[in-house]
Amino acid sequence: MPATAVSCLTLNRLSLYLRCLRQLQRRGVHRISSQEMARRFDLSASQIRKDLAQFGEFGIRGVGYDVDQLLARLRGLLGLDRPHNLVVVGLGHLGSAVARHFASNHRAFRVVGLFDNDPAKIGQELEGLAIRAIGEVAAVVAETAAEIGVLAVPADVAQEVYDRLVEAGIESVLNFAPVQLRQSPRVRCRTVDLRIYLEELVYFLESDGATSRALGKPGR
Repeated sequence: MPATAVSCLTLNRLSLYLRCLRQLQRRGVHRISSQEMARRFDLSASQIRKDLAQFGEFGIRGVGYDVDQLLARLRGLLGLDRPHNLVVVGLGHLGSAVARHFASNHRAFRVVGLFDNDPAKIGQELEGLAIRAIGEVAAVVAETAAEIGVLAVPADVAQEVYDRLVEAGIESVLNFAPVQLRQSPRVRCRTVDLRIYLEELVYFLESDGATSRALGKPGR
């Protein structure tokens, strides 16, 4: 199936199924039905079957899914059966945490470059890698064939750094800067703005509180 025919929501659910299957594998579960998987992880059995059916036959009716086989096939579908090199730009608290997380927890993602513009940080080591000046991004990307760039820089420099990554040959960007980037049509970009999610939660907190007060229920 062409990548463009698969929605981001479907891909998000496949990643969720993959996480659940890893937990089952660690617990020694070898076979599971969609109903049992849905019950254990608060999912929808029909949605699981519908999502997997887009990519072919996976389980056996009345028998269920082989956990190891389904795990391997989902890893292949998501491209996680090979390592992907990534660079992290911006080594503040967030960028450093991201770099540590991917360096120690993900075989599918390999951190090959760390960059910052703070002279005090340049030359220091994090997870065995020396932090380099942002001006060296292009050389490192060419040397390591890095595919993914992680932006953890302030909003006022995010566009400049994004453009630098694009020029260096980075193919995908994960942006943590709280800004809407002008994107290149050939580089896929996902922005994670934590403030947006917090503001969404506050909206529902206030809405739920207003509803409770209207119904005469105790407020917060």
